[in-house]
Amino acid sequence: MDLSSFIAGLPKAELHVHHVGSASPAIVSELAMRHPGVVPVDPDELRRFFEFRDFAHFVDVYLAVVSLIRTDEDVRYLTYEVARELATTQSVRYAELTCTPYTSVLPHDPEQGIPIEAYTEAIEDARIAAERDFGIVLRWIYDIPGESGMPAADATLSFATNDRVEALVGFGLGGPEIGVARPQFKQHFDAARRVGLHSVPHAGETTGPETVWDALRVLGAERIGHGTSAAQDPKLLAHLAQRGIPLEVCPSSNLATRAVASLEEHPIRAFRDAGVTITVNSDDPSMFGTSLNAEYEIAGRLLDLDAAGLSDLARAAVRASFADAEVKGALLDEIETYSGI
Repeated sequence: MDLSSFIAGLPKAELHVHHVGSASPAIVSELAMRHPGVVPVDPDELRRFFEFRDFAHFVDVYLAVVSLIRTDEDVRYLTYEVARELATTQSVRYAELTCTPYTSVLPHDPEQGIPIEAYTEAIEDARIAAERDFGIVLRWIYDIPGESGMPAADATLSFATNDRVEALVGFGLGGPEIGVARPQFKQHFDAARRVGLHSVPHAGETTGPETVWDALRVLGAERIGHGTSAAQDPKLLAHLAQRGIPLEVCPSSNLATRAVASLEEHPIRAFRDAGVTITVNSDDPSMFGTSLNAEYEIAGRLLDLDAAGLSDLARAAVRASFADAEVKGALLDEIETYSGI
């Protein structure tokens, strides 16, 4: 079996993947037909629409797709179809989907927003249906869109605590890093951690290693989203390795948003060589023209991995996940059985 075929069938966990950013062209086209005038419906035009100039342009495009999520049925459709594609085309058995309810929920958007109760009912209905139909286990991470500041942070914390759903496991922070200091959100992460949510902020994607230090020291990060610039600080790499704090590595995303100049310059090798736990993820796969399978192929090439090494990457993601012991055990057993082929 060649490595591409091996990766395609390898049971996987996906830890850094965004709810809206996972919407495939087929999903976006359906939503665009429901709500015309914002995003192109034609597949060729849609591909051009997703050609990013830089991180700021990516955010603009991302928010345009967000604006298509206007009803609870849109949320349910998006969630179920994303789960279907993860399970059936990427062999994903477990995914922690990062949701940004603030951008879809009242009162943030009085004209198009939906009540938080309708939002949570929709994602939970889709989660339960997807597990029944495709065998994929979904869990949620609610993240603060950092560019929206304190109102978004307050609202996201309220959604995560006052309207918490059973499958919510983490509290995150996304969006632009430049001009959005991590420490300002300390009280929100403190409160989320007090109610048992895990801290998983993005950091060091488009800013230096000091942002990663802030995420660790101030926000109590248990995993770091991206952490690309951590490679610039040997002390930080040593700290991550010693504490066993995983990095959620997303190579194609980093290339598309210009966080790295080329895949060959990606610091994934420096992370591995420093003993840092690496998990491989797709981030916003449809928007970046990638998939989890493709990211495993890239990681395998950059790290010169064989099938055994790729299986170890899959195991690392399972162990770094916030899945319960039963789910972890079952998935690790499945990887072991598959890898023995």
